[in-house]
Amino acid sequence: MTPTLADLPLDQVRTLLAVVDEGTFDAAAAALHVTPSAVSQRVKALEQRTGRVLLLRTKPVRATDSGAVLVRLARQVARLERDASAELGLRGEGEPTRVTVAVNADSLATWFLPALTRIPREPALCFELRREDEGHTATLLREGVVMAAVTSSPEPVPGCTVRTLGRMRYLPCAAPEFATRHLDAPLRETVAGAPVVVFDRRDDFQDSFARRLGHGGAGAARHYVPTSEGFVEAVAAGLGWGMVPQPQAEPLLRTGRLVTFAPDLAVDVTLYWQQWKLDSPALATVADAVVTAAADALRR
Repeated sequence: MTPTLADLPLDQVRTLLAVVDEGTFDAAAAALHVTPSAVSQRVKALEQRTGRVLLLRTKPVRATDSGAVLVRLARQVARLERDASAELGLRGEGEPTRVTVAVNADSLATWFLPALTRIPREPALCFELRREDEGHTATLLREGVVMAAVTSSPEPVPGCTVRTLGRMRYLPCAAPEFATRHLDAPLRETVAGAPVVVFDRRDDFQDSFARRLGHGGAGAARHYVPTSEGFVEAVAAGLGWGMVPQPQAEPLLRTGRLVTFAPDLAVDVTLYWQQWKLDSPALATVADAVVTAAADALRR
């Protein structure tokens, strides 16, 4: 007979989560106050019960696709247990509820943190934010690492809901001297050869802009600056051109530290809020604050 979720012992599912979170069987054993042998036996029993390999025995341990499904289940069960404990007054006095969210760097640097300040002080919450590109935040949600995510994907992760937040506008910017030296000609002839600033090696935004102009990608001279604030400062310092979020660009445009060399070619990225389908007061409170703040800060 094929097992159902109701047949899966919660101690085994929680043990799987501990191994993924701690990275090794020994560390999970220490966290659970059991022996490494007990951890190994529970995981093996769960794999036998489901008929699937749930963990890749690497260092650190990683969940397989099937394992990620059960990791997400374990986190959701833990979330519901904590919410129920809080409502029953069983949570430790003063102990806040933790909410985990994946958010892209540009949102984090502009509008997202002010959203968190709108949240009422009761119930007490604390946040664990995972910074990730908006094109990849949904992966953390799918793997059960976070409860919610700011993402560019409108397709709901299984078990999640989606709400549109708005559009973040990006402007093609450069320092004035850089624009005069490298971009003082038709863009189709200059952008591909001009030095460029990119966030990291997965950042395809500048290349995508260059392809719109008929080139295969941005220039060969690439500066990798993996923080939103550092990225903008690198562009303003004249290291290269880059696509700068409008809220960060506007003050520098007013002071003349930046110019937009193609004002008619701004790029809008639509952002979405995805979260677990859980009747969680903490998660609902955060979602309401984020959606309200996004309505004020992003383009509709």
